[in-house]
Amino acid sequence: MTEAAARTIAPEPATARPWWHGATIYQIYPRSFADSNGDGIGDLPGITAHLDYVASLGVDAIWLSPFFTSPMKDFGYDVANYCDVDPIFGTLADFDALIAKAHALGLRIIIDQVWSHTSDEHPWFVESRSSRTNPKADWYVWADAKPDGSPPSNWQSVFGGPAWTWDARRGQYYLHNFLKEQPQLHGHNAELQEALLNTARFWLDRGVDGFRLDAINFAMHDPELRDNPPMPSNGKTRTRPFDFQRKLYNQGHPDIPAFLEHVRALLDSYGDRFTVAEIGGDDATREMKLFCEGDRRLNTAYGFDFLYAPELSPRILRDAFDTWGEDAPWPSWAFENHDAPRAVSRWLTDPAHAGAFGRIKMLLLACLRGNIFLYNGEELGLPQVDIAFEDLQDPEAIANWPLTLSRDGARTPMPWAADAENLGFGSGKPWLPTGEAHRALAVDRQAEDDASLLNFTRRVLRLRNAHPALRSGSMTIVEASDSIFAFERELDGQQALCVFNLSDAPATFAGGAGRRAIETIGDVDGDRFGPFAAQVGIRD
Repeated sequence: MTEAAARTIAPEPATARPWWHGATIYQIYPRSFADSNGDGIGDLPGITAHLDYVASLGVDAIWLSPFFTSPMKDFGYDVANYCDVDPIFGTLADFDALIAKAHALGLRIIIDQVWSHTSDEHPWFVESRSSRTNPKADWYVWADAKPDGSPPSNWQSVFGGPAWTWDARRGQYYLHNFLKEQPQLHGHNAELQEALLNTARFWLDRGVDGFRLDAINFAMHDPELRDNPPMPSNGKTRTRPFDFQRKLYNQGHPDIPAFLEHVRALLDSYGDRFTVAEIGGDDATREMKLFCEGDRRLNTAYGFDFLYAPELSPRILRDAFDTWGEDAPWPSWAFENHDAPRAVSRWLTDPAHAGAFGRIKMLLLACLRGNIFLYNGEELGLPQVDIAFEDLQDPEAIANWPLTLSRDGARTPMPWAADAENLGFGSGKPWLPTGEAHRALAVDRQAEDDASLLNFTRRVLRLRNAHPALRSGSMTIVEASDSIFAFERELDGQQALCVFNLSDAPATFAGGAGRRAIETIGDVDGDRFGPFAAQVGIRD
């Protein structure tokens, strides 16, 4: 039995910080992780078969993107049944087996809850659209047309076009902030809120350890249906009508925090459970702080500070942490996920530096204050795959081709074995093409190379977990120049100084004396830091 397999979840001491405080959470996109039955789509048994690998990374928890019953218009984020597994992913018994093995390996399981919208095939919506008087008539956002027949407001959908679709059965428009097949739930409705909490109870009773609340700032709308004002362009190219508006009235409603308090109370009744909100948009920082305020709302939230950032620079890092603030609720950070291009492709201009950049990016993430999220394949340094138009699956990319970079390029199959069929993902043709550049980065090749990014990731996560200052300490920025980003982490008398040269040219940092180096990458000689060099030092 491996060391990872021997770990089990132990109760936290009463005086300890909660398990999720400073945790590393590994996101798995089920369609693309491992295909166990040869249909070209990843599934729950495929995930279960690779849980020893995930545990070997040193992460605390897994976040599973949606695996619920769905017509897959938005690949699971259009839920048709909140309380069942879609057959392409397996069965509830498969999910129970996954939970059991994960817990035996010391891994918590966090699942998505998509509570701002459903599929138009969800029985709730089928009933709601059948008349204006049925029991669920007010569970979705319906509104009459304007006198000229146009939509009730000027709101635009994220995926392009008006956020309203006419439905002849009710003789009204329904709201959808995303695809027209994703009708908006009426989050103000108390009966609906209770139904959503019941879906949470269903999964909590099956043993899940927490939830990621998808697009939760869209959960409630302005009942007056006021028009959104225009958004200044600021010289940026805008590819969607959605980007032409300030979203004042179709997201971020002030009643959302009260609902989140009910969510938190439910999870607290189950013990050491965890909640994290995904919040994007123009007002994300304020909303994240508000939704996590005090000890009665969510545990943490993460936004898109780095997921869509044009570069990984000291300035962008400083701005993100200055905006959040040390006194704000506990934050979470991600450099990659299923909605954003792979970071190596986004941030690196010279592929010759891919190895060094992958290491400094991983060490930086492991040293940040807050929870950190790793997206499957990030530990391998996978670049974005260029998907031909005819192979695209992403509805947003298809609608806005070629100006919106496809999310599919970050959703390609996980490369498990360099010389195996479909890089070891499965025996059937994958739902998205594998990336040829991923062959040399496959898990089996990196596992055998002590200098690989995979093994470096394991090392730096052990480092984070071994030093309380890095996992849970405070953070003070020491320098954020053109090249150098340096900060101190401190907890209970332990101090860590983390210095990163994020440029491809040498740089100088003075101030590291008196600390014992516990991790060094690249060329570091006293005050001189070579390109993409970094050092973490401890003063005990």
